[in-house]
Amino acid sequence: MRDAADVLRSDGLIRRDADRDRTTARWQAAMARAALRLQRSGARWKDLRIPVASALLERYPAATDEDLAALVEAMLPVEEAELAAAWGEAPAPP
Repeated sequence: MRDAADVLRSDGLIRRDADRDRTTARWQAAMARAALRLQRSGARWKDLRIPVASALLERYPAATDEDLAALVEAMLPVEEAELAAAWGEAPAPP
């Protein structure tokens, strides 16, 4: 797989805005569907990687474990930055 961030950009999931990457409406919809699936299944998750991975699997169902891990690694800081901008910084883990 080519650079995971480049894949996410070319597939319209992230976009460059000034000095940082931002999520797109397409990605935000995928995250909403992933969160709904997890909530309906009764999943008790506190780790943001779980809905990120679920949303990426929806978009890339044939991704290998290595490719999925690279995509999650590329998307996670973008999603965390979006959430921090919207809700403030997350508390430090215990």
